[in-house]
Amino acid sequence: MPIKQSAIKELRKAKKRHLKNIRVISELKTLNKQFIELVNKKEIEQAKKTLKVLVSKLDKAALKQIIRKNKASRKKSRLMRQLKKIE
Repeated sequence: MPIKQSAIKELRKAKKRHLKNIRVISELKTLNKQFIELVNKKEIEQAKKTLKVLVSKLDKAALKQIIRKNKASRKKSRLMRQLKKIE
């Protein structure tokens, strides 16, 4: 356990950030699964709406450095490719 007050506060802040990051990553995974399910069912309109939300969330996560910028870019590219394939 940390002894100094500043170290204790940093530990509290780190725990809060960790929980927030886990929440965001979980939401990204959920949206990704929903998108893939819609693509498999060939529901193009719903898939486009989900993709728009997902891309937005990926960009925000990359901006806040929850995920890497290149990972967000790669995911977006692959998702777009899947959507183009069924159109």
